Amino acid sequence: MSKRVGIEVSLAAAEAVGLANVDVVAAYPITPQTHIVEYLADLVAEGKYDAEYVPVESEHSAISACVGSSAAGARTFTATASQGLALMHEILFIASSLRLPIIMAVANRAISTPINIWADHSDIMPQRDTGWVQLFAENGQDVFDLIIQSFRLAEDHRILLPVMINMDGFSLSHVVEPITVLEPDEVSRFLPPMTPFRMLDTEHPRTIGAFGAQDVYTEVKKQQEEALRDAETVLEEIWEDYEQQFGRRYQAVETYATDDAEVILVTMGAVSGTARVAVDEMRDQGMKVGLARIRLWRPFPDKAFFKAVQGAKVIAVLDRMLSPGSHAGPVAMELRSAFYLQPEKPAIFDFVAGLGGREINRNTFWEMVTRSLDQKSPSESYTLLDVRLS
Repeated sequence: MSKRVGIEVSLAAAEAVGLANVDVVAAYPITPQTHIVEYLADLVAEGKYDAEYVPVESEHSAISACVGSSAAGARTFTATASQGLALMHEILFIASSLRLPIIMAVANRAISTPINIWADHSDIMPQRDTGWVQLFAENGQDVFDLIIQSFRLAEDHRILLPVMINMDGFSLSHVVEPITVLEPDEVSRFLPPMTPFRMLDTEHPRTIGAFGAQDVYTEVKKQQEEALRDAETVLEEIWEDYEQQFGRRYQAVETYATDDAEVILVTMGAVSGTARVAVDEMRDQGMKVGLARIRLWRPFPDKAFFKAVQGAKVIAVLDRMLSPGSHAGPVAMELRSAFYLQPEKPAIFDFVAGLGGREINRNTFWEMVTRSLDQKSPSESYTLLDVRLS
């Protein structure tokens, strides 16, 4: 039977990887993801999990080793953050284009400069077009469950794509939470043994990642895009099965108090819990405010999002990254683009907050709603917001 334990979220992530019977872990330590791979190294060294742990000299080498192990047919995991994820950038395209089911945890952290080790989303947003499935966790239970679910999604022969699980650095990765940890037999019942689409076979050698001229390149990209789009449907199947087996339901877009909401806050990640408290406070004041939390970032679940915010007049988006020189942050741009062809459009206001780990509190969400209702046009809304506790 599964058990509820108090555990640091990073260690719970490592436990999930081990329970998934991973074959290869290749990683380079970088704050704040180090505890994940450090603990995995301990588990492997102690013989608790039968896996190959590959210490490397950089994050570029880590993801390159993962590409090799996954192409050879091994269940593969890595983790990184911030500049480490940026250093991986060129290889991320290779992993997704080769349709390699690598799983990566990202402990989201600000990008230099100045050097900053705390959470925002400036490391992950530049990776949005690399072709990976991308998920955002709100709490430790999310992290544990999503890692196990992601192995099943990535290895499904209808998908065969790598997956990133994002968790805010420190504010999530380093906190101790009560988490329901599954037993090995429960995980093995949910997650079948890997059946590699391709394997290293010296008797039948093959070339992987060969040259592709104009006559095949577009077709390969089209197949990759179709698989990424299909990931949402397959993920829904996986989430239904997970709920049936373990009682926890997951959705691409999670809503709170949205049934009659005229204003809906949009969040991603660990700040969503704070947003719920703010929504309750505003509801107590008679304000029709709700929350839509995006869990699935790529592929973007536009239909699920439209349904989640149906009837709202105003959407107030929290972006945790500046998009320099643009008219909005990445999440707000995504939503405005999604709504462009819709016959009825809410006013979408964008607020950038929490950069470099700066505090996001209940007042932040109060200010977002107040400013959205006061402003005449969303064009005025690309606001760098800093609201301290009074």
